Amino acid sequence: MANSAGSYLLDAVRGGAVGASEALPGISGGTVALIVGLYDKLIGGAGHMVSGIKRYVTDVPRGRGRARAQEQFRQVDWSVLVPALVGMAVFLVLAALLLAPLVDAYTRYAYALFFGLVLACLWIPYSGAGRPWRAGHYAVALVFAVAAFVLTGLPGANLPTHPAVVFLAAAVAVCALVLPGLSGSFILLTLGLYEPTISAVGDLDIAYLAVFALGMLTGLSLFVKLLQHLLENFQHMTLVVLTGLMAGSLRALWPWQTESREVVTPTDVPVTVVFIVAGFVIVTAAIVWERRKRSRAEAARVAAGVRPERTESHFS
Repeated sequence: MANSAGSYLLDAVRGGAVGASEALPGISGGTVALIVGLYDKLIGGAGHMVSGIKRYVTDVPRGRGRARAQEQFRQVDWSVLVPALVGMAVFLVLAALLLAPLVDAYTRYAYALFFGLVLACLWIPYSGAGRPWRAGHYAVALVFAVAAFVLTGLPGANLPTHPAVVFLAAAVAVCALVLPGLSGSFILLTLGLYEPTISAVGDLDIAYLAVFALGMLTGLSLFVKLLQHLLENFQHMTLVVLTGLMAGSLRALWPWQTESREVVTPTDVPVTVVFIVAGFVIVTAAIVWERRKRSRAEAARVAAGVRPERTESHFS
C-alpha cells in the first residue's frame, strides 16, 4: 500500500530532527535517530546503498550487468529514506543558521535537556538484544564508557582548514551519525573545525562544503557497512558497546562545564534539573508509546489469524 502524504511528511520531520541534532555540539544524531525510530532504516538503507554502488561499479565494467546492484537497491526502503534524508539536509542547514546560536545563548539548559534525553535513551540499546547482560558485558560497556568519557573531556584543538584535514575530519565526524551517543559536531569542535564548518554553511563556501561532503560520503560508506555487519553478526556485543559509548558520552552534555570542558560547581540547580527531567520524560514516554503501539499491532494480527511479522530491528 502506498504511503500517504502525511507519512512522507512525518518521515521528513523525523529525519529533520536527526539533521538538526548534528548541527549542535554534544547532541548525537544517532541517539536522536533511535528516539524517532529511524536508526534501523538509516543503517540498513545506507548499507544496501553502499553495496549497490559497489556492485554497480565492479559488475558493469566487467559485463556482469546491473542485476546484483539493483537487488541491493530494491532492499532500501526508499519511501522512508528519501523524505528522511531530505528533511535531514534541510533541517541541518536551518539548525546551523538558526538553532546553534540559540543553544549558545542557553547552553546549560540545552545540554541539560539533551542529558536527560540521552540518559533515558540508554534503555534502547541496553534492552535491544533481548538477552540478559552478564558480568563480562558490563565490563566491556564500562571500558567503552570510560573511553567515551575521556574523549568527550578533551580540550579542543585548532587544526588548519586544509582540504586534506577537512576531508579526514568529515570522514571521522560522520561516523558519529551512526554511533548513538557520539556527536559529529562535538568531534568537529574537538578538532577546531566546528566554527569554520558553520561559517562555510552560512557563507555558502562551495569549495569547503564540497570537500566536507566528499569526506562524509567516504567515511559513511566505509563505516556503515562495518556497523551493519556487526549488528547482523554480533548484535548483542555491538549493543553492549553502543550502550557504553552512550553512557560515557553523557560527559559531553554535563550542564555544569566551561567551554574548555572543565567541570564547575553546579549553579541554578532547580531549573537545570527540570530540563534534565523533561528530557528523560520525553524519551521514556516515546519508548512506552512505541512499545504499546507495537503490542497492539501484534495483538491485532494474532486476533486476525495473521502470523507475527519478523522484525529486523536491532532495538526492539
